[in-house]
Amino acid sequence: MFLYAIKSDETKRKYVKRIEDFFDFVGFNGTVEEKSKSFVVKARGNNSWLLSNIMKFITYQKERAERGEISEATIPNYTKPIKLFLEMNDIAIAWKRISRGIPRGRRFAIDRTPTIEEIRKIVEYPDRRIKAIVYTMCSSGIRLGAWDYLKWKHVTPIERDGVLLGAKLLVYEGDEEQYVSFISPEAFRELKKWMEFRESCGEKISGDSWLMRDIWNIEKFGRGIATLPKQMKALGVKSLMERALKSQGIRKKLPTGQKRYEFQINHGFRKWFKTRAEQVMRPINVELLLGHSTGISDSYYRPNENELFSDYCRAILLLQISETEQVKQEMKVAENSWKIQFGEMKETVANLQRQMNSLTLAVVAAQQKSVQA
Repeated sequence: MFLYAIKSDETKRKYVKRIEDFFDFVGFNGTVEEKSKSFVVKARGNNSWLLSNIMKFITYQKERAERGEISEATIPNYTKPIKLFLEMNDIAIAWKRISRGIPRGRRFAIDRTPTIEEIRKIVEYPDRRIKAIVYTMCSSGIRLGAWDYLKWKHVTPIERDGVLLGAKLLVYEGDEEQYVSFISPEAFRELKKWMEFRESCGEKISGDSWLMRDIWNIEKFGRGIATLPKQMKALGVKSLMERALKSQGIRKKLPTGQKRYEFQINHGFRKWFKTRAEQVMRPINVELLLGHSTGISDSYYRPNENELFSDYCRAILLLQISETEQVKQEMKVAENSWKIQFGEMKETVANLQRQMNSLTLAVVAAQQKSVQA
């Protein structure tokens, strides 16, 4: 019942680990399933024992925070799995009394977004998938967990007059949290190159093909091994990013006493998207593209996809990672600006010409009247 309530594989992994930590603290032995059953039997028959042990567990976590082993903001993450476990097993407890002793901590981390130079260094890591993954996350702001859902059919290129402007991304299809975001032209090109490479190696690509899959050793096994794809989920993407940051010299061992890196790996890309996009886009549209709730506006503010994409296009130049793509976009912006200015100049000249023609006609008419007189 506990596992049934958890959707994300990554959340499931963390919750199982933390609920087992609690069972171990209380003193149960065996597999996690055996510990769960033993705990439920005892908890249902002894509410005071349950309340006491949860409070002891929280006190223990608070002591760890005082020693600097964890931050206070982490403590609620140890209590959430317990609360869910009790809820899914119909075990009632005075949770308000428990929550009074849980420190709130900061609601946000003190970190920064990765720099453009750091992102460019990450995508130099020798893995064919890295550019497609990083460009997609930076230009759309999707969560790490979105990779568990994304298929090729969820990416739709947007073109006008034969020019690729970007692509629509359908996130969490079929889930109640489903929403629409967009990716930059460079992100779509990298995804397309990745899919075409897989197809050239023998994989049958269709709309239902997972956007990310396992890699294979072409030199050792040849291209034919690609015919048996295995989905690369969020946990695999996370591991790839960790390897890339360490290999590229961006992530090093933390100094003694320091518990957090300067920026988070995958969530940092999401923050990078928001920070850049809000420089030119309407903040409420950025929140929609991030899949955030906008409060009461959820019921009233409903821009269509064309309106959202038009606003998103204003941010594409800021969301480019590749220096080459950035130069191309800057040239395109300059070209469009020149075309607009040239068009305005032509219109100005045409207006002046019309005014001169009118004046000429007026002068001719006046001369004719003078002759007649």
